[in-house]
Amino acid sequence: MLPRIRRRRAGLLALTAAGVLTGSAPPAAADTAPRWSPDLAAIGGDDVNVRHDGRALRLGSARTGPAALHDAQATGQLLLAPRDLAEPVNRVRARVDGGGSAAVDVRAWRGGSWTEWYPAGAALPSASTRIQARIVLAQKAGAPAPAVSGVELTAARVAAPAPSAAAAAAHRVFATREGLVGATTANGHVITERDHFVALPSRRGLSPKGTGDYSVRVCTDSGSRCEYAPVWDVGPWNTRDDYWNPSSVREMWKDLPQGTPESQAAYEDGYNGGKDEFGRTVLNPAGIDLADGTFWDGLGLTDNAWVNVTYLWTGTGPKGVVGASGAPVTLRSSASESAAATGTAADHANVVVECHVRGENVTGTYGTSDLWNRIGPGHFIPDVYLDTGSDDPVAPAC
Repeated sequence: MLPRIRRRRAGLLALTAAGVLTGSAPPAAADTAPRWSPDLAAIGGDDVNVRHDGRALRLGSARTGPAALHDAQATGQLLLAPRDLAEPVNRVRARVDGGGSAAVDVRAWRGGSWTEWYPAGAALPSASTRIQARIVLAQKAGAPAPAVSGVELTAARVAAPAPSAAAAAAHRVFATREGLVGATTANGHVITERDHFVALPSRRGLSPKGTGDYSVRVCTDSGSRCEYAPVWDVGPWNTRDDYWNPSSVREMWKDLPQGTPESQAAYEDGYNGGKDEFGRTVLNPAGIDLADGTFWDGLGLTDNAWVNVTYLWTGTGPKGVVGASGAPVTLRSSASESAAATGTAADHANVVVECHVRGENVTGTYGTSDLWNRIGPGHFIPDVYLDTGSDDPVAPAC
């Protein structure tokens, strides 16, 4: 029997009860002042369609946008390195020097996962000593080209309600197939044949390239097949429609019911004159786009359809990341590889571990073990395919 490989979730750190960051490597030295100016010329592999000309951060191409938006606007994104601070903060303000459309978003590390992205200046749902920001450039046809010569970030702790445990948001929405093999997603991923990811019409739940920080469980209307997949693109119609959030948080279309995408309201009820945020006539009510592999292989769809989507990052509980193996992991109805297949979990998907059982010994990405995790109703995955940060159970017994 192969030995287990001791694991720690790649790229993630954990917060102790005292608020001290722990991880496989010590964090960078903490800052004593909650004010800093990031290096806008530090462009790496997880940045998308941006360049620095020695004076300002600019779009790499004025014709490149998220694949799912079919180039409705050009966009680019600079993902800044996480910043470790001496004291927990829950608000980061941004001063941006430059012109054109440029926005700064911020998220906070909350003991196992990241919060959703929030616009700079908004109160974050959790105070944390680890903060990350990103700069998003956008340009519509005929609009001035964005150019950012400098950004200053200032962190603070402000009064805010304490976060409470909550079940993940779940809604029934219309799904379309994205396709577009060879195109580039909003996080810089080049789409491959029978790929496995989804697109949502808001950057608030956009995972950085090669991660599943924001993942969904998407199931057929009957519930017979499900896939857990990362959010890697923005679309299909809008870019600021986080319809899974309540109106107090939702960025646009706050008068719509929670769970109703703007595209659905436009298509079915003529909301916003039947147009999306770009003034395009909405031709279907889609609130999610599915990559070909998710659409055909994960769910077995042959046409656009209504699906049930759970936005996993909005819930609480111990988390695990599906290890990258080049193919989705088959989920089973019980802790045996001979049990009925009930779904798939794509590479990088970040899932919630509900409970654990002992079952058949399985050899996988992280060694051999009889430990299985239940990540959804009737969805059991061998622990050797899931990076939970431990070789021991991280959730109670089922």
